[in-house]
Amino acid sequence: MRTGAAARVSAQKGTLIVVATPLGNLGDLSPRASEALQTAHVVFAEDTRVTETLLRHVGSHARCVSLHAHNERDRTQAVLDALAAGERAALVSDAGTPLVSDPGAHVVAAAASAGYAVTSVPGPSAVVTALAASGFLAVPFAFFGFVERKGEAQTRQLAAMRQFSGTIVVFETKERIHDTLGLLAEMLGEGTPALIGRELTKLHETYYRGTLAELAAELADTTLKGEMTLVVAPRAAAHQGLEDRDAVVRELQADASRPLPVRVKELVLRTGMTRKDAYRALSEAKSE
Repeated sequence: MRTGAAARVSAQKGTLIVVATPLGNLGDLSPRASEALQTAHVVFAEDTRVTETLLRHVGSHARCVSLHAHNERDRTQAVLDALAAGERAALVSDAGTPLVSDPGAHVVAAAASAGYAVTSVPGPSAVVTALAASGFLAVPFAFFGFVERKGEAQTRQLAAMRQFSGTIVVFETKERIHDTLGLLAEMLGEGTPALIGRELTKLHETYYRGTLAELAAELADTTLKGEMTLVVAPRAAAHQGLEDRDAVVRELQADASRPLPVRVKELVLRTGMTRKDAYRALSEAKSE
């Protein structure tokens, strides 16, 4: 695998084509995407059962090989072998654009670094679809993928969201959407406008609009089904960068109305401190 200097692409070698596929409506499959799948020798797919249905739909006879989050690194060599044999290899996810919260980044980087031609066929994306329907300013926007479940990973992600002043886009599951709405309302402000796009492009596509608090209240007793994309509007009050630690410690120590764990979490978000250091800082300040 070549590193450092730009890899030279050989016309004699195979090509890796990253292909965007429909979110759920087959009418969104572009002619170029159809052609790419029809002319591919091999298609590397997140779920071969889903992709084989799509291949039959377009009349492709390509062999279908699994490539998902749990085997991507092991499968990379198979992709490189196919390209070395001069084959046209397509990379797809279950729905939407590969690499956007889906596997494929390692494979694409390896193929490009090894000197193979890598191209992309644009198409459906849940991120852009929901963003366009939101009515929020899209420049700048940041996509944070799925909301982290707990611990330091979640704290770091929330800190980044809190410091970002543009539009925020995240994915969420039906099991966690209620918790996430409450969490973001607390961290980003209850009055922040937001949109939830559910089952985008499919038969039961639904958009929910309101503030984070309104959405949390409206959907509290609703069992939501399907995949969801949450778009949060820009916030004028977003923190630009991390704040002075000592100043924030003094401010939060003076706020005796809230429990210590709540203030510890805010200190982490506003200063970038670890949870352990934030707890120690507030505890020491309290004992002085």
